[in-house]
Amino acid sequence: MGIAGRRGRFGRVVELSRDVGEIVLDVVVIGAGQAGLAAAYHLRRRGLVPGVDFVVLDSNDGPGGAWRHRWPSLTLGTAHGIHDLPGLALGTPDPTEPASSVVSRYYGTYEETFDLQVRRPVTVREVRDARPEEYTGTGIADRPPLVVVGDDEVWATRTIINATGTWTRPHWPYYPGRELFRGRQLHTHDFWSVEEFRGQHVVVVGGGASAVQFLLPLAEVATTTWATRRPPVFGERSFDREWGIDVERRVKERTRAGLPTLSVVEATGLDLTPAYQQGIDDGVLVSRGMFTRITETGVVFPTTGPDGEPGETEVAADAILWATGFRPAVDHLSPLRLREHAGAIATDGVHVPRDPRVFLAGYGAGASTIGATRSGRAAAVAAARAVEDAADPVRSATARSATVRDETPAPQR
Repeated sequence: MGIAGRRGRFGRVVELSRDVGEIVLDVVVIGAGQAGLAAAYHLRRRGLVPGVDFVVLDSNDGPGGAWRHRWPSLTLGTAHGIHDLPGLALGTPDPTEPASSVVSRYYGTYEETFDLQVRRPVTVREVRDARPEEYTGTGIADRPPLVVVGDDEVWATRTIINATGTWTRPHWPYYPGRELFRGRQLHTHDFWSVEEFRGQHVVVVGGGASAVQFLLPLAEVATTTWATRRPPVFGERSFDREWGIDVERRVKERTRAGLPTLSVVEATGLDLTPAYQQGIDDGVLVSRGMFTRITETGVVFPTTGPDGEPGETEVAADAILWATGFRPAVDHLSPLRLREHAGAIATDGVHVPRDPRVFLAGYGAGASTIGATRSGRAAAVAAARAVEDAADPVRSATARSATVRDETPAPQR
């Protein structure tokens, strides 16, 4: 395998292992969803050239990120929020059009407009040190380049911006008997159409937005049971900027400590829309609690008898739909040993304290649809500054000081 690309704007030729080559890019952006495209845009704004100073790698066959995989009944009007990318507004598409089509078209136009030269499909298998034995300090100038290993190509880079999201890591919680069930089991990741369940009884597991978005249309063609570990919390607030800031505030403390990230719903609850209120009134959006085990033909819920004695009730099911969320797709970073003892990667904003060459966009507090764009920008700025510092620490510090002075608002008179 050989290196793809040319020497970066601030990079320099160094001796690398034989399977990599000698060319070192400034930044490799992994992922071309909302956070990855925002990062690429801001790298360009800072003077880095796509395909020369940085590359964007995406595992999908086309534009759209995780949105391109969403089910057709999830329309733009029912999605929780599709936010503008920097420099090019989404506009006002038809709210009845599938969100997957709208976003794929929008992201494709965005990539072309700013000539981001996204490489796809490229699945990044691992990110490792070019020379893991050489560590002389804490800055990127003191560390060897990183090696990004794809299916058929290898890239060497000073820094990476990881923006791989969560879609490829569906979370399947284990319950006793899950392997015994004779019906169909599927995850949000695999859902396509409610018509597949016409005339069936479906147990929907999970207390998040996806579960609610499944239950309402399923109720039109099938019967349902909603299973959640905790009572669903509906609140009268919209998914606006304040909502996104609230998500970030609640999640940030966990990511700083290296704890597994909270889901959006765990952090903020569900938005009580008129449709959801109607679903509650109709008995569709009413949780039965959580079952304790799964049988060949259904799920078993705990009950309490008239005298307080514990019991069980089995609910027959044709299908179990696990709307149980996703986990960050960061397994390819495992060779860098970034995880804390609690199992997750600790972050300070987009920075990873364990490795100054790694920046995470759309992770933790930046995983919301509002936070992803902001975290992409922050990661791009941080990565570009890190590379500039490594090339010329004195000049870079002077330039940043001047920038801060220029950006300081004048006092109000």
